[in-house]
Amino acid sequence: MQSEAIENTPFPFDIGKASPKKLRNIFRTGSYQGTTAGMSDGYTQGNLAIIPERFALDFSRFCQRNPKSCPIVGVSDTGNPSMFTLGEEIDIRSDIPSYNVYREGQLETTQPSVEHLWRDDSVAFVIGCSFSFEEALTQAGVPLRHQELGRTCPMYRTNIENIKSGPFGGTMVVSMRPMSAADSIRASAITARFPHTHGMPVHIGSPEEIGIRNIEKPDWGDPTEFKNNEVPVFWACGVTPQNAIQEAGIPLVITHTPGSMLITDCRSTEN
Repeated sequence: MQSEAIENTPFPFDIGKASPKKLRNIFRTGSYQGTTAGMSDGYTQGNLAIIPERFALDFSRFCQRNPKSCPIVGVSDTGNPSMFTLGEEIDIRSDIPSYNVYREGQLETTQPSVEHLWRDDSVAFVIGCSFSFEEALTQAGVPLRHQELGRTCPMYRTNIENIKSGPFGGTMVVSMRPMSAADSIRASAITARFPHTHGMPVHIGSPEEIGIRNIEKPDWGDPTEFKNNEVPVFWACGVTPQNAIQEAGIPLVITHTPGSMLITDCRSTEN
């Protein structure tokens, strides 16, 4: 499965074995804007939210109140784009393949770098991503369809309400991976060991029960394929803050593009 994921990327080396720093240096050039699924096996990947300092405390409370979907793994100093607690020479403005720029809650543009938008009052939050536990799943023989197909994992808005803080509220976003019933049980046990990257699933089975009307049309990411007798398995997702940010209508917020993460130097078992 890993070899298939490699074949669907432009890299002439094994992305699963590549160091986080090597990949970040490539992302910094702006030459790749795709998914980071299957990259740097065993290292924590993170979602990103860059917000003005005056909203940072409310956002931090929002994450604390909704830890399943928003587990914080790092916070920058105000105005400092170096995430030194997460890796060597990280520049949060350029070391992710692709960024979304929101103004007044509306997606304005997608950029390979946001150095020109960084401000003295910017604060960056990195939130754990479920890509971090995917190596553990594949090592256990649990297949991951989005990696097999070279696609971005599908993500959906749900009817699961977040606990509000200041202007941040909205509903949980989930990622989905199709699995057999037996694999879903194994995956639940395995991912329970990774609480800082969303932990075990929040729902297995009927999408309608959590407000998803059409499993074939994700709100983010790519549609996937189901095989015989597979069921959808849903994990809380770090795109949840983007949903909350859109509803909050803050003047300027920068996030990762869903599927394009910060790859840190932290081992996924360390968090």
